[in-house]
Amino acid sequence: MSSWHDKGYEFLSELGLEERSPGCYVNGKWKGSGAIAQTVNPANNKMIAEVTEPSIEDYEEGVQACYEASKIWMQVPAPKRGDIVRQIGDALRRKREKLGRLVSIEMGKILAEGIGEVQEIIDMCDFAVGLSRQLNGSVIPSERPYHIMLEMWNPLGIVGVITAFNFPCAVLGWNACIALVCGNCVVWKGAPTTPLVTMAMTSLVAGVLKKNNLPGSIFTSFCGGAEIGQAIAKDTRIPLVSFTGSSKVGLMVQQTVSERFGKCLLELSGNNAIIVMDDADIKLAVRSVLFAAIGTAGQRCTTCRRLLLHESVYETVLEKLLEAYKQVKVGDPLEKYTLLGPLHTRASKENFEKGGGKILTGGSVIESEGNFVQSTIVEISPDADVVKEELFGPVLYVMKFQTLEEAIEINNSVPQGLSSSIFTKKPEVIFKWTGPRGSDCGIVNVNIPTNGAEIGGAFGGEKSTGGGREAGSDSWKQYMRRSTCTINYGSELPLAQGINFG
Repeated sequence: MSSWHDKGYEFLSELGLEERSPGCYVNGKWKGSGAIAQTVNPANNKMIAEVTEPSIEDYEEGVQACYEASKIWMQVPAPKRGDIVRQIGDALRRKREKLGRLVSIEMGKILAEGIGEVQEIIDMCDFAVGLSRQLNGSVIPSERPYHIMLEMWNPLGIVGVITAFNFPCAVLGWNACIALVCGNCVVWKGAPTTPLVTMAMTSLVAGVLKKNNLPGSIFTSFCGGAEIGQAIAKDTRIPLVSFTGSSKVGLMVQQTVSERFGKCLLELSGNNAIIVMDDADIKLAVRSVLFAAIGTAGQRCTTCRRLLLHESVYETVLEKLLEAYKQVKVGDPLEKYTLLGPLHTRASKENFEKGGGKILTGGSVIESEGNFVQSTIVEISPDADVVKEELFGPVLYVMKFQTLEEAIEINNSVPQGLSSSIFTKKPEVIFKWTGPRGSDCGIVNVNIPTNGAEIGGAFGGEKSTGGGREAGSDSWKQYMRRSTCTINYGSELPLAQGINFG
């Protein structure tokens, strides 16, 4: 009997997974001739399965096949491409709970978040289906008689997608759903610590392609490490590379891609603040801060890391927040009522520390087999060096301010510029906050948390967050190339008047 049965993992077989599997899908088949890696459950640090990672030879075979398939896929009409993505969404719906459970087991986020992550991809599929009939260009008035100017949008060919562990499948969805309807093939490198999610998602997409008699190499995936990521960044067959991860690595990816005049879409670090004004709905603010600070054990790029409290509500908000933190259940992410699961890796647990300031609650690791730490609140100065850095853990830095201008200055004082939020009822505060002298982030919220972005809006940030935009709005334009086309439907060229050409 499989050891998966003893661990409660038998459902993984229904996702096309095995206890030892090849970890790359190239040219329509599974293979892997590289090193053997183990994936573990962060709740107990015990092995789930073994995966054979790809070699550079596997990579070359996969991308070359993907390059050839791109010549076929880009000629499929966009609404038909949309129908393929619709079928992917339907397949996800049928496996939503099981995929969500896998995300929880392998990544560590609580079950509701795991299922919610899969739902994000389903929503992106729905969004992309509609988009497939709206990839519209423009007609531009020409200054020349009997001429017309058009903007045409065409596929790039291949989009490389490099995703991180904290959203092991949702970030793929934000990119791949749009890339596919835009006529691009996809080369995906999932996080090396979440290979089972990568493989389960790939199996699902591959099944849809096979059902429609399309080349499997339209969607190519690798469960590899930095070597595969570097190969994608250097590969001239991949015009666009979408990278999600740290600012440090993102900068290296950008430099490598730029050296070959490729395009980058970067979703990097966050260091997000919630501002609570003196007129805020305190109950709403406290609930929002709790959700934003401890969701995914603080391992979201949109996690609230800095809480800025107006001096008049400082003590009231802190008192209510500390009381709420006492009620947070830490433990197995699959158990009901668990709000704080483990950090993703043992190294994250070992490196967990407050980094300065006065601890108001938490601050320590929890002795257990898993990677559990206490949810932590630290009172600190906004000028402290540690406040300028991104921290992937459930640590909330609290600081005090007197005026709106001061709060905005603190919000904007860090290198990162992803998400931000203010709690207030005053229209003049709201419009200053969202205006040119307000938050400098890509996501600027009012009376909601910093996390929980909707797929209909463009997702991304400024400064060292990278400047990329994924998902909704007009983000699709990043996945296509634009041509300005001028058509002469007359018989004369204005500059040729008076010359006889015979």
